Amino acid sequence: MPGWTRRTTTAGLLALALGLGLSACAGSAAPQGPNGEPMQRLSIVTATGDHQFWVEIADEEPERQRGLMFRPPLEPDRGMLFTWPGEAAREQSFWMRNTPSSLDILYIDPAGRIVSIAPHTTPESEAPIPSNGASNGVLELRAGRADEIGAKPGDQVRHPYFKP
Repeated sequence: MPGWTRRTTTAGLLALALGLGLSACAGSAAPQGPNGEPMQRLSIVTATGDHQFWVEIADEEPERQRGLMFRPPLEPDRGMLFTWPGEAAREQSFWMRNTPSSLDILYIDPAGRIVSIAPHTTPESEAPIPSNGASNGVLELRAGRADEIGAKPGDQVRHPYFKP
């Protein structure tokens, strides 16, 4: 009987280790956006540290037009990054049409530096929200997140799209 217990314990430990290993691998996979595309990692480096987010990428006109319209509030670690690959930085302007929750909108230059931040935007508003400077990236986060992490103009956004 003692041999059986030892084999069961060894087999049980092996099964537990295998299960933990598989769950660790599954946990490292990128979450998916609502359309099934994998989200990408993005970080914002502020005076308070390096803050990690999972972002959906809006890099084609239909995605940029739709943005976060008709969507529930974002989770604290989620966002949407709007990009214009191959286009020069320019003055940008966003609005909140059909967007039911408030957002923080961060305008970002080609080097990944925050140009300006529009905090706590008004849901459903069609009023233009200008970048107040040339940008070629726009990051939308849940309202209040920019302040919570201490984000300010000049802070660095790290993502492969930006070339510091």
